[in-house]
Amino acid sequence: MRVAHSAGKCEDFEGPRAQEPPPEWTNRPRARDDLREKARELRQQGWTYNRIKAELGCSKSSVSLWVRDLPSPERPRPTDTSAARRGAERAVENRTMAQEALTAQACAEIGPMTSRELFLVGVGLYWSEGAKAKPGSNRRVIFVNSDPDMIRVFASWLDLLGVEPERRRFSVAIHESADVPAAEAFWADQVGIRVDDLLKTSLKKHNPKTNRTNVGETYHGCLRVAVLRSADLHRRVEGWWKGIAAGTVTRLR
Repeated sequence: MRVAHSAGKCEDFEGPRAQEPPPEWTNRPRARDDLREKARELRQQGWTYNRIKAELGCSKSSVSLWVRDLPSPERPRPTDTSAARRGAERAVENRTMAQEALTAQACAEIGPMTSRELFLVGVGLYWSEGAKAKPGSNRRVIFVNSDPDMIRVFASWLDLLGVEPERRRFSVAIHESADVPAAEAFWADQVGIRVDDLLKTSLKKHNPKTNRTNVGETYHGCLRVAVLRSADLHRRVEGWWKGIAAGTVTRLR
């Protein structure tokens, strides 16, 4: 093709301009091909349209067009929540039964205790849970605990040592928000005395900010057992414990 110019000269149109590259807009972007291939790859991995759309930043209609020939991913089957719940409950029940059986077996392994065994158990029990003598303070046997079994073992230990019942004083320590009369009746029954024989109950002020777990009908506070005229007994307990510790160290060497 030739074009006439005002100067009277002619120039081939396909001359110099024919060597220039075509405009960028005439080329199909390679990025779209890459998106399409990535979309198909993700679809084959089981991705949903919405997930592919969010991952690639393209429209859902484009995703649908690119992967429409591929099979839909298999959807997970709905879980039978009632069956799952029953299975979990059975597992908890079986675990609880196994734990209770283990505890019962261990209990049977102890059997009846001899006087010496009770004596040694009592010494360790008091030295771990009982009151210790501070420098310059008066010695006195005092035992405080919330476990009724611990209280009963301690009382049996006092019987073994010949501590008369009239030398024992009992009092309850409990939060003021609890059922105080019920707790007093509970502890009096545990040690075989009347409620009127208890000393004045010590009440602990309730702090609403504290997240307490010792609440409900099973919460009875603590029982404090004090032995009158027990300074010498306290010294003997200390010596007994030192003897147990020394004998254990000697045996381990």
